Amino acid sequence: MRYSIFSLIGQTLKGHRGWQPTWRDAAPKPEYDVLIIGGGGHGLATAHYLASRFGINNVAVIEKGYIGSGNVGRNTTIIRSNYLLPGNTPFYELSMKLWQGLEQDVNYNAMVSQRGVLNLFHSDPQRDAYARRGNAMRLAGVDAELLDRERVRAMVPFLDYETSRFPIQGGLLQRRGGTARHDAVAWGYARAADSRGVDIVQNCEVTGVTIMNGRVSGVATTRGPIRAKKVALVVAGNSSRVAAMAGMRLPIESHVLQAFVSEGLKPLIDCVVTFGAGHLYISQSDKGGLVFGGDIDGYNSYAQRGNLPVIEDVMEAAMGLWPGLGRVRLLRHWGGIMDMSMDGSPIIDHTPVQGLYLNAGWCYGGFKATPASGFCFAHLIAKDEPHPVAAAYRLDRFATGRVIDEKGAGAQPNLH
Repeated sequence: MRYSIFSLIGQTLKGHRGWQPTWRDAAPKPEYDVLIIGGGGHGLATAHYLASRFGINNVAVIEKGYIGSGNVGRNTTIIRSNYLLPGNTPFYELSMKLWQGLEQDVNYNAMVSQRGVLNLFHSDPQRDAYARRGNAMRLAGVDAELLDRERVRAMVPFLDYETSRFPIQGGLLQRRGGTARHDAVAWGYARAADSRGVDIVQNCEVTGVTIMNGRVSGVATTRGPIRAKKVALVVAGNSSRVAAMAGMRLPIESHVLQAFVSEGLKPLIDCVVTFGAGHLYISQSDKGGLVFGGDIDGYNSYAQRGNLPVIEDVMEAAMGLWPGLGRVRLLRHWGGIMDMSMDGSPIIDHTPVQGLYLNAGWCYGGFKATPASGFCFAHLIAKDEPHPVAAAYRLDRFATGRVIDEKGAGAQPNLH
């Protein structure tokens, strides 16, 4: 069923009794051409683009939980392409362009809202660094504007501009950035892939990877063995654990990243704002809640829950930027597992095992990369060669020294 104003009117006249499930709850078949491990946004996007762009339909996505239960539903919904380095900028700009046409592509309302992303700066050196990044973005064809304090004040008048410890001097604005409803992104890709014959198998956990003569031939799961000509590993914070089943040790650490939502408020802020003197990013959802996040937890963990010290740290940053938030009640928070790479940039590449492909190491950048990640991973699987904009995301770059260190933080994942 295609969603449109006509189908809505038709179902309204029928009392909404004719809607069909958004996707089939498929049982696994014995064999597929491509088996994707991980039913998050990146895995589902890969399946969609394999079927829609590369004509590969004998595909299954297997997910140990339910669709949307992982990181794709555990983030702060921000989309942007304001990167500095040549290895990153074209990739994230491709992602932004795919975001702009996503709802028409998958025929699903993902609530993509290009409300702008504003990075605040608080010192002259930070202004110069932002000017450099903005210039690099414009040279790459990405929109960027450097704003002075008064132009920032006109956009977000509630912030503390003069009396705070770190007075706001201005900001770098990308107007095409914004937000998208995170779980709707997963549902939209799932529906689009299902409509092209992809099997989406939920509650199916991988327990082993079968390798014969250096080539992958399938996986063992809690719902029985599944054979496959190609296997794609895209499991975010669990990348190291699943890769270990294939005998690989990845340059990745898993950390918890918490996000927070306040009680519903009247419209206060119509863009995404990031604090330049601390790690805080904040926006307002369409339901009125303020959505914000900060640093990862400082230790490795696979637990999808946070801790009080990080909550305190994020709230301090929030009060430093916007003192009025002290009167707002926090409604809920959650934790997602970040697969933090050693240079803060992702991996989309072959592995030493023939027929086994890896998509991992997304750190903080996983949600905004979803469309390009899926498209480039599908390109790699279908053609056995990297897409040009993802060619730098090689697994062996940590051995060859060709790292993509966007923040210059070195091999310390907790600082990226």
